[in-house]
Amino acid sequence: MKLKIIAVGNKSPGWVQQGFDEFARRMPPEMALSLSEIAPGKHHKDAAKFKAEEGSRMLKQIRESDWVVSLDESGRQVTSKELANKMTQWREKGGDVALMIGGSDGLHDSIRQRANESIALSHLTLPHYLVRVVLAESLYRAYTITQNHPYHRQ
Repeated sequence: MKLKIIAVGNKSPGWVQQGFDEFARRMPPEMALSLSEIAPGKHHKDAAKFKAEEGSRMLKQIRESDWVVSLDESGRQVTSKELANKMTQWREKGGDVALMIGGSDGLHDSIRQRANESIALSHLTLPHYLVRVVLAESLYRAYTITQNHPYHRQ
């Protein structure tokens, strides 16, 4: 199973890439973590058209067989142990998992409709670039829980 983070925004600060790379490097080959950056939509007077462009580009990055998880403030918050359980379920389903991070205006409804499930990382509004690092660390932590690794101390 591959974990694919698909995120709007293609000019992330160096510290974001460095943080993401650190946790991606720690993941095992059988659960490789990758990042696909999607260029933000072109600014329009019509915000809906702007988000629709982003949503269209995001959908092109996933396959029909992918299990799609939207990262959305209206999603269900999960603990690290619950995320570890989800990771185990995803692995048992087979196929890859695509985790979708919207841009500054959030996710387009087409992504929400395609998603098999929706997760919120926090009740706080987080900068979309920071979400990449938080999600990568959370996935690594969940993996270590499934392996009884001491990274996540109980």
